[in-house]
Amino acid sequence: MRQLLLATSNAHKTQEIAAILGSGWKVEDLRSHPGLTLPEETGTTFEENAIIKAQGASAALPDMLVLADDSGLEVDVLQRQPGVLSARYAGENATDADNRRLLKDRLRRVSTNPGQVFPARFRCSLALVLDGEVLHVATGSVEGHVGMIEHGRGGFGYDSMFTPKEHRLTFAELPPETKNQFSHRARALEALQNWLQKNPEALMAKA
Repeated sequence: MRQLLLATSNAHKTQEIAAILGSGWKVEDLRSHPGLTLPEETGTTFEENAIIKAQGASAALPDMLVLADDSGLEVDVLQRQPGVLSARYAGENATDADNRRLLKDRLRRVSTNPGQVFPARFRCSLALVLDGEVLHVATGSVEGHVGMIEHGRGGFGYDSMFTPKEHRLTFAELPPETKNQFSHRARALEALQNWLQKNPEALMAKA
């Protein structure tokens, strides 16, 4: 079993990643290291921010294999906002509900039709780091649309507003095991696992 530290305190994200990775991994996150503070996310892309977070955690925890996720929602009509600001769209201390409220307010400025939907996508970048060295960056995305009316109580973030292509249900309505088959995070993790299978020597010391 491989041990992995996720550079996040988001319990929902940790649960989702652990479920996708499966029983071959022992996953923990920053809640197990309450004194560790990550550097400010100053990147302009998901990849840059994932690397910043992963290297920040790695610097504090040498010899620990670290994975950082940076992901978010892009809405075409809003010039791909909220983008890298997805988690703090309504401010640094914003809740998920605050962020969704702001997104709906901005969509209402575009259309007064509450039933209108807008093309959007979720993107995810994963940075895998060991002793400060970036081993690999994997990405994934899923296309769909967002609406101003929320549906479902599952998931987190913008899940209740986002419906993936070829589905009638939002991410918040889909069972977690279904979402985890094709979400942006699942696709990024699949790409990462494919890379690890082809490069097993990268984790030889941590196997």
